[in-house]
Amino acid sequence: MKGFTWKNKKILLICRETYCKPLWFLAESLKQDNEVAAFFIMSSECSFNKCYYNEHTYYQFKKLDGVKIYDVKGICDEFIERMEAWRKRTGIKRGVKKPVGGAAPLTSDKGPMDMEYLEMIERDYCHFKNLNLQLMASQENTRHYHYRIYWSLTSYEENCLWLELNYKKIISIFEEFKPDIILDMDNAELQRTVLAEVAYAYKVPCMTIEYSKFGYYKYPSFQNSYGIDPYIRRLYEENLARDDSELSEAIAYIEKYRAENSIMNQEFAGSVTNKYERDSLIWIARVMRGKWNYFWNQDITAGNLKRKKKSRMLYAPSRPYLRHYLETELNKRMLYGKNRYFEDPVEGEPYVYMPLHLIPESSVFVKASYYVDEANLIEQVSKSLPIGWKLYVKEHQAMLGERALSFYEKVAQLHNVRVVQVNYYKDPKPWILNAKGIVTITGTAAYEAALLGKRSIVFGEVPFSLIEGITRVTDFSELPGVIKQFDNEVKDNELRSMTHSAAAYIETVKQAGEPVKIFELMDGAEEIFAGRAERTPEFEKELDVLVDFFEKGYERWKNDVKD
Repeated sequence: MKGFTWKNKKILLICRETYCKPLWFLAESLKQDNEVAAFFIMSSECSFNKCYYNEHTYYQFKKLDGVKIYDVKGICDEFIERMEAWRKRTGIKRGVKKPVGGAAPLTSDKGPMDMEYLEMIERDYCHFKNLNLQLMASQENTRHYHYRIYWSLTSYEENCLWLELNYKKIISIFEEFKPDIILDMDNAELQRTVLAEVAYAYKVPCMTIEYSKFGYYKYPSFQNSYGIDPYIRRLYEENLARDDSELSEAIAYIEKYRAENSIMNQEFAGSVTNKYERDSLIWIARVMRGKWNYFWNQDITAGNLKRKKKSRMLYAPSRPYLRHYLETELNKRMLYGKNRYFEDPVEGEPYVYMPLHLIPESSVFVKASYYVDEANLIEQVSKSLPIGWKLYVKEHQAMLGERALSFYEKVAQLHNVRVVQVNYYKDPKPWILNAKGIVTITGTAAYEAALLGKRSIVFGEVPFSLIEGITRVTDFSELPGVIKQFDNEVKDNELRSMTHSAAAYIETVKQAGEPVKIFELMDGAEEIFAGRAERTPEFEKELDVLVDFFEKGYERWKNDVKD
């Protein structure tokens, strides 16, 4: 791995679970000429005793001499103490919102949180999102919106106190460590939304990775991948003004893309997103045995069970985890075969294609926080369709088995909706080409449709929504008119314009970013930490790309973002 060119800087690395593993190698290099700190933001990861879960993340970093470690363990303990003191004071038990016995009514108590502090934070720090929207970044605070039963419904008091403690913690890190640069590789969890806000206030570049959807290319976002970074808009407009001859390489890529039989992004090869066959019961049994061993190691061998019992919001219990995994695997197996929930498409039937998302995932909860209720979105699109058209709703393979089966029953009751079989086709291309158009919250299908010359609708503001033919809808009353345009044939001149726009976007992400192979880096790091592999030239080469990504991003911030 080549070294960084940075000297005498204070660099803060944001760490959470598998995404922090490649950062370990960057820390090893950076600490030679810089002051480096790592901030672990996941409650369980930094609070649990060493176990399978955190031995190659939190405890791996603790072995790295010369790197200062920050974590949220202290505020987790304070959260538990203050919540327990408040419950004792008011007589409110865990999971209960009303006082019991002769306790004073809740209205006489201001709660465990400091509301004046939170009001100050929302007034002085919240540039990108208000505090309630920031809570949407974590699945532990959003159980109402998803199906992961191991998380609990959180109360107003819990959410407000957790916001308060995280802001105080992160501001204290800025005041103590005084970072010059913040590096991250993901955008999920509350702490990252807080970091984006505090870094903006302190005028410090907080870089994370934004997925462009073009191959492996990612570009740096300085607002936690929320919305479209202004510098990306500027680059896109510059490239849009260029002639076709200046974008010939990107245009050739698009023409080749249209001729391909399969358009599934190579980054998802071998992942659940590219899976179309059911697993055997024997394989599921092996998976569940592995899960049992994993949680036994975590709870019993490592002795974390007692801590888990202190707060279900911070430390999800193992039993619901196991139940969730088993039900998911069995339901997934059932849904890959013929079943009563999914149906095949009807040949020749006019339809709008709506692929669903993995819920919860940051592409929706962070990027499109107002649109996480997919059942409601299906209803709005359904009533906006021209008569005679159907809405084809297809589940995301990574969500298969996790979503409540009642969801499919509910949306299938709509007279013009079909919930279609996920593995009827083995690639997204036929679904898109046979459709009138595509509707998605922030999904890759809109990008794929644009390259194929199809119109689409998105609800969130994502980078590829810059491409002509992709319409962002923010008012449901706009849907009938925009969907009606799907029926207009894309003429040659319009297709050329869409192609030019898509080429300008591709050129933009190539200028702004690098082809970072995140999943290969995470898997390779795990193999090295586990002692199953050595650092290979191929792994070092991918680390070099990551170094280039961050150095290029910092130069971009200094020259095009800072002011």
